[in-house]
Amino acid sequence: MTAKPHRVVIVGAGFGGLETAYRLAGAPVEITLIDRRNHHLFQPLLYQVATASLATSEIAWPIRHLMRDRREVTTLFATVSGVDAARRCVLIDDGSEVPYDTLVLATGARHAYFGHDEWEAWAPGLKTLEDATTLRRHILVAFERAERETDSARRAARLTFVIIGAGPTGVELAGTIAEMAHHTLPADFRNIDTTKARVVLIEAGPRVLAGFPDELSAYAQASLEKIGVEVVLGQAVTEINREGVVFGGKLLEAKTRIWAAGVRASPAAEWLGAPSDRAGRVQVEADLTIPGHPEIFAIGDTVSINAWDGKPVPGIAPAAKQQGRHVAETIKARLRGETKGAFRYKHAGSLAQIGKRLAVIDFGKVKLRGTIAWWIWGIAHIYFLIGLRHRLSVALSWLWIYARDQRAARLITQGSSKVV
Repeated sequence: MTAKPHRVVIVGAGFGGLETAYRLAGAPVEITLIDRRNHHLFQPLLYQVATASLATSEIAWPIRHLMRDRREVTTLFATVSGVDAARRCVLIDDGSEVPYDTLVLATGARHAYFGHDEWEAWAPGLKTLEDATTLRRHILVAFERAERETDSARRAARLTFVIIGAGPTGVELAGTIAEMAHHTLPADFRNIDTTKARVVLIEAGPRVLAGFPDELSAYAQASLEKIGVEVVLGQAVTEINREGVVFGGKLLEAKTRIWAAGVRASPAAEWLGAPSDRAGRVQVEADLTIPGHPEIFAIGDTVSINAWDGKPVPGIAPAAKQQGRHVAETIKARLRGETKGAFRYKHAGSLAQIGKRLAVIDFGKVKLRGTIAWWIWGIAHIYFLIGLRHRLSVALSWLWIYARDQRAARLITQGSSKVV
């Protein structure tokens, strides 16, 4: 009698989950890959969809297409509602169950509003394609509404864009919106001067890009200010409402508010009753397993682990991919009757784009900034895209923006032209 293949269930088809599936190729396993969306998303470039630089199809790929040659992989388009660890079953929100021998939770993160979830209605975040297209609509509609507005105060509010949080996403959004207003849009409008638009980046901490060295952080701030971004540091936002944002005790009227200040892990820790940190990330063992459950792994933004020379592993794509690779190697070792050591993260560098010709890169001993950093940033991102067609498409889009200041994805695809 032939032994049944080892059943591996992977929840989440992000960087970590997909890497796990890829690395298990050829192993005697049967894989079920579950995701509530039908696509894998290259999240580092999501802000470029939100700012009309790239189309959605250039940074996302159908999961089924990616797994089409893997006969041992079954893809399920479904939403997981929990895990029954005692019976080794993943619970689906329609009442069905998916049994497993080994479970990999790569469920990512969501927005965190620090106890003010009501702010989400006024300041959306950026984690999904839906978020990106919604933000793109907000940004483009703001200019359209301003073109028709006759009241100067209301026009100013429509031309004010506030980004809360000056990490890489906030910096990249602020820089790109400012460049759109100053270089892409001026010739398109007749009643407004888009170069008068205000882009305000608010950070509660003392500097932008807090995870970068001081000199790169200072360069990023100076570069943002040079292209027209107003940088506000050391000011926490205390209220967000229909009219705008309150910080420093004053209201800044702004019709477009974007949240880039924090994230909270998916509810994986709640599903398992596992220990977690303040952001809800599962505190895993050294081999990325859940305490008390060696058959369950958790990776990516779902987890917290000090595996970077004693420091916390950052919530970035390379880290998730390294964790996925480690989990796959651990599973294969176990099937051979062997063991695998603890996970160790190897940092390849931190990158952030400031504008279409400016970026900062921290490789540890080597730190780069300016145009050369921008080219390296672009090459690195193109390299990690899936498929030659997508690499060529993104490269051509960026070259067109670089040379002509034109963004081809300026499409308002939701709602009507009704003024609100």
